[in-house]
Amino acid sequence: MQRILSAFTLFLMLFLPAVALRAQAPAAEDVFKHVLVAPDLIMKYHNEIGLDDNQSRAIKELIQKSQSRFLDLQWEMQAEVEKLVKLLSARPSDETAVLAQVDRVLNLEREIKKAQVLLMVRIKNTLTPQQLDKLSELRR
Repeated sequence: MQRILSAFTLFLMLFLPAVALRAQAPAAEDVFKHVLVAPDLIMKYHNEIGLDDNQSRAIKELIQKSQSRFLDLQWEMQAEVEKLVKLLSARPSDETAVLAQVDRVLNLEREIKKAQVLLMVRIKNTLTPQQLDKLSELRR
């Protein structure tokens, strides 16, 4: 029970500030939404945008490679979060060790976000300007 409470406390400490930041700056999220293409949007509208077999195959390969990377990063992130929970559970907690571990967790989070953006950029680069325009219309 104590471990669950510690993990929940950690979750609140790490992710609530991010939620507050998003609430303050929704424009940044909107920028990405309008200039990058999520894989699910392409899957949903593949017929409407005229996705050809080569593009479809290339996008599937990009997604498969990315999923493998995401899985590795998620496993690594889980292990690092568990280490952080242990450090935070100590009485007293070693501030230097906690901050170093927070850095490792945040670096992994950054790597995950970079991998997500890279995937969307590569997918975008697979599409023609006409397909991107059509997706923009369909998104609205």
